Amino acid sequence: MNAAVVVFPGSNRERDVAFALEAVSGRKPALVWHAETQLPAGTDLVVLPGGFSYGDYLRCGAIAARAAIMDAVRVHAARGGLVLGICNGFQILCESGLLPGVLMRNKDRRFTCKVAHLKVERADTAFTRLYQPGQVLAIPCAHGEGNYIADAETLARIEGDGRVAFRYCSAQGEIGPASNHNGSTNSIAGVFSADFNVLGMMPHPENHVDARVGPTDGLPLFAGLVDRLVEAA
Repeated sequence: MNAAVVVFPGSNRERDVAFALEAVSGRKPALVWHAETQLPAGTDLVVLPGGFSYGDYLRCGAIAARAAIMDAVRVHAARGGLVLGICNGFQILCESGLLPGVLMRNKDRRFTCKVAHLKVERADTAFTRLYQPGQVLAIPCAHGEGNYIADAETLARIEGDGRVAFRYCSAQGEIGPASNHNGSTNSIAGVFSADFNVLGMMPHPENHVDARVGPTDGLPLFAGLVDRLVEAA
């Protein structure tokens, strides 16, 4: 798998993502600076990592969405290439138009850093193929603007098309206000594009991939991408 991790001023999870990708593929991903205008030749997967791109000025992800490299990311996505945006990367995908909706301030207007539980909504995509529908994952969160919001028409389309990837839930898989720590509409923690080749999610799967330091609930997401690309080769 040829992966490219885009680095913006203020990114701080690019090496965590690189570690996860190398662990499942045996290949180091390319770290691509935001001012570049092209992705490396043969790129299969683009990852927009977490952090605070451009200091979160204006709206989170708004400036990064207009970085030079994003034109190449849009072209990659338009031809069916895989794109994963994590936390700030999710915000960038929404601000760039690659995903619908927007990420707003958490409901209590506080930064949250905790292990959240997510329910897998579907397991027939490149990103979720190694999970089971309804499976509950423990994945870390660290954000102040993770409250997913979209207008009623957009939400109806997302829900109707089955484009919710994950929802916040309790450890027992119960979905409701008590487990929705940031106030996201419909407890949405991750969203797919219309063609299911772009995924944005607020929690950080790259931080739960190594059994030496904790749970590994994030590892199947990255391993599934490798399997998907091997099958397609």
